[in-house]
Amino acid sequence: MAYITFKPNDYFDTKIYTAAGSTNNGNTQTMTMDNVGWVWMKNRGVTNQHCIFNILTGGNKIFNSAGYNAPETAGGAITFGASDTTIGGDTGGYGFNQTPGANYVAWHWRANGAGSANTAGSINSSVSANTTSGFSLVRYTGNGSAGATIGHGLGVAPKFIFVKSDSDNYNWTVYYGDATDYLVLNASDATTDSNEVWNDAAPSSTVFTVGNRNSTNQNTATFVAHCFTPIKGFSSMGVYTGNGNADGTFVYTGFKPAFLMVKNAGETDNWILLDNKRDVSPNPHKLSLFPNTSAVEAGDYLTDFLSNGFKIRSNTGSLNNNNIKYAYLAFAEEPLVASNGVAATAR
Repeated sequence: MAYITFKPNDYFDTKIYTAAGSTNNGNTQTMTMDNVGWVWMKNRGVTNQHCIFNILTGGNKIFNSAGYNAPETAGGAITFGASDTTIGGDTGGYGFNQTPGANYVAWHWRANGAGSANTAGSINSSVSANTTSGFSLVRYTGNGSAGATIGHGLGVAPKFIFVKSDSDNYNWTVYYGDATDYLVLNASDATTDSNEVWNDAAPSSTVFTVGNRNSTNQNTATFVAHCFTPIKGFSSMGVYTGNGNADGTFVYTGFKPAFLMVKNAGETDNWILLDNKRDVSPNPHKLSLFPNTSAVEAGDYLTDFLSNGFKIRSNTGSLNNNNIKYAYLAFAEEPLVASNGVAATAR
């Protein structure tokens, strides 16, 4: 039986592009995916910020995964569409489509339009949820009260959540399956224990819970939550334990990965981001971008993308220190068993 009956790249994909034109304002780029809701871009060869957009705050609000500031404003940057979404020219020098000849990456996820009202929680929210792929965008206004709940629209409990204020200067706060702890996307910090972030309450099938920490629930501040739940054959998320040697840990996902994000949860270290489009050579993949820094693409973060998961081929601390726990989030190139009954193959 097929794990999924849809094409993974209809719901998550990676676009590689080169800025064109003769001035510092690259020509428009098009992402041919229905209802794109989240776009994350980076200049691969220049020290520029990550440029992140979502449909709930609009295509002119630029978030930066490596920064805690509220989003900057850039007119005409992204035009979200029902079938095609376009990347405009970067006239402000932010780093998403500017320098002619420069190489860029744009990861993008399908949502479900501009959002609709959700009253499932104690705080009302606006939600763009794609239950097929297990992804929703949620916008809400904090009330500063511990134990506040927010509807996420997925119908099942999310296992990975990124929360960022779009009105105030607060860290990107990350839920990775542990309701007592949190990670920070814009920092290299190890996991931190606090009941002020998620109120020590795991998400349910309808809501996630926040405490009274400013970064998730400052009174009157507005926030965007990016929620993911695992879908068999399409996405996988959770924690694995490193073994400290080059014959590293294997993590079963049920698909050949297209995208892998990893964070050493037990120690101070960079976030690691690998994909199958920037590094097209046979296994292992090695070229990383680093969500918590503006650094260029680099490294030997050796990881095999296999037909049914990924295997670490390095003892670098970013991926594989002995007996250390690592949080990960992965999306599929193709499922282990596709709708045509054909098994996926390793690279």
